[in-house]
Amino acid sequence: MLQPKKQKYRKQFKPRKLPHVAHRGNEVSFGDFGLQIVEPGLISSRQIEAARRAIVHFIKRGGRVWIRVFPDLPLTKKPPETRMGGGKGDIDQYVAKTKAGRVIFEMSGVEEDIAKEALRLAGHKLSVKSIFVKR
Repeated sequence: MLQPKKQKYRKQFKPRKLPHVAHRGNEVSFGDFGLQIVEPGLISSRQIEAARRAIVHFIKRGGRVWIRVFPDLPLTKKPPETRMGGGKGDIDQYVAKTKAGRVIFEMSGVEEDIAKEALRLAGHKLSVKSIFVKR
């Protein structure tokens, strides 16, 4: 799973309000087809890896896949049945903040119908709504 090698600060504040529309990273740049996010949200490293594996499994080692987001924001969580206090909890997962319109996966080297189905399967692994886009 993706996570940063080094960070200046181990724990960060939790994002409360996400910006709405992406002005950068909203077009297919590297491949021919892409998976674009329709609503803003947080995508965990587990979701990114599950979606990547769904794409690679469906295209059966054909084509090329690009991941356009990186989960660099740590989210902490206190253990269950713990009393209040005692500081901030341990790091539970790393997430990527994504705005609406951001292209998170791109692929090339496969037919359009295969790419569409692979990216549809990958979209089911994510916690935000997504659509298929072409260059």
